[in-house]
Amino acid sequence: QRQLVESGGGLVQPGGSLRLSCTASGFTLGRYALGWFRQAPGKEREGVACISRIDGSTYYTDSVKGRFTISRDNAKNTIYLEMNTLKPEDTAVYYCAASLGTYYCSAFVIVEYEYWGQGTQVTVSS
Repeated sequence: QRQLVESGGGLVQPGGSLRLSCTASGFTLGRYALGWFRQAPGKEREGVACISRIDGSTYYTDSVKGRFTISRDNAKNTIYLEMNTLKPEDTAVYYCAASLGTYYCSAFVIVEYEYWGQGTQVTVSS
């Protein structure tokens, strides 16, 4: 069974940091585009960061540029999202996802991602 399992969410104060992890089982992430998405209460799911399956380039939505970093460890079959200088507006459920079909991962087209994690809650509050 192919699945993604996230970990690392939690409660953090504004200005703090968290690192999310997402480990794949049943398949190898190496050939996939990889993405992190988030969904806040009452809002649509949005793309946060991704790694291109074509050349490994990374892309970020404007609101997290300079604060978040996406990376992968092929040996561990795991992707990460390092989040720094967190803001209350970063509060959301965060999902990792993998896609063989997306070409321009920076478009963050949700329907192009075949595999999704269960989500992990990130709450930024004092």
